Amino acid sequence: MTSANTDGLVTDIAGLRDRAGTHVGYTEWQEMTQEVVNQFAEATNDHQFIHVDPERAKQTPFGGTIAHGFLTLSLVAPTSQQLMKVTDALMGVNYGLDRVRFPAPLPVGAQWRGGLEILEVSEVPGGLQIKSKVTIEVKDSEKPACVAESLVRVYGGQ
Repeated sequence: MTSANTDGLVTDIAGLRDRAGTHVGYTEWQEMTQEVVNQFAEATNDHQFIHVDPERAKQTPFGGTIAHGFLTLSLVAPTSQQLMKVTDALMGVNYGLDRVRFPAPLPVGAQWRGGLEILEVSEVPGGLQIKSKVTIEVKDSEKPACVAESLVRVYGGQ
C-alpha cells in the first residue's frame, strides 16, 4: 500500500522500492525562534554572537540573529520523519549525508518548512537505503537555507 499527499508519503517497504524520483511533499510552515537558537547554542557550546546576541547581530549584513547552520541541518531529521512513514519498518537509522549546502541564512523570526524528494532506493543487507534530497526553505527567500542529501536505512518487514 502506497499513498502520497500533502502530508507526505505513507508506504510499506515493498512500496518504497519504486518511489525514486518522487517529491513527497512539504511540512507546515514553522517559525525559527530565538529560544530554539539559544537552546541549540547551549547544547553545542556554539555561542557565536550572530546566533545569540540580537543587538550585536543587528550590526551585521543579516540584520539580526540567524540559526546555526548545524541547527538548520538538524531540521532534516524531523522533516524526513514527518514526510515519510514506512509502516512495516522495524527501525530506521540515519546513515549519513552525501552533500550539504547552506545557500541562505535562516533568520530568527522567519518561517521555514521542509520538503523531501526521494532520489534513490537501494538494497542493503536486511533492508533498504533511501537517499533523499531534503530542502529547508525560508518563506519569502529566493534561496533555501539548507539542501541536504540524506541517507536513511530502514530494516524489517520484508
